[in-house]
Amino acid sequence: MLSHTCKTTIKAVIYLSCKSSTGEKASLKEISEHINASEHTVGKTLQLLVKQDIINSLKGPFGGFFLSEDQQNQPISNIVETIEGKGIFKECGLGLSKCSETHPCPIHHEYKPMREQIERIFREKKVKDLCSSVSSGTAFLMD
Repeated sequence: MLSHTCKTTIKAVIYLSCKSSTGEKASLKEISEHINASEHTVGKTLQLLVKQDIINSLKGPFGGFFLSEDQQNQPISNIVETIEGKGIFKECGLGLSKCSETHPCPIHHEYKPMREQIERIFREKKVKDLCSSVSSGTAFLMD
């Protein structure tokens, strides 16, 4: 359902949340190393998130990426919809443009409740919620 780019971006924001909770900023290189991702991909997506006010960045020797307290309290769905588009939680599991209850694809009736559950998770979980399990060592951002 989610692209590799979107998954990478979510991991980057979770990492930033953990750093920001202690008042720190993180460089592009640091973020990329800690989530084992391409600097190019992380850089492009983080700049998009900055433009949408989902995260912040400061230039200069004491600069980097960071999240405000309000940004820490936003749902993960904000990130997903920025990267994947607003329709991500309504798309057909097989990519049909006209999939519906009256014109279903072969997996429509099984896929729809799963898609709705995933949407619920991303709308209910806040960025800071995912940071706490990483900080405590019960969840990880890399293999």
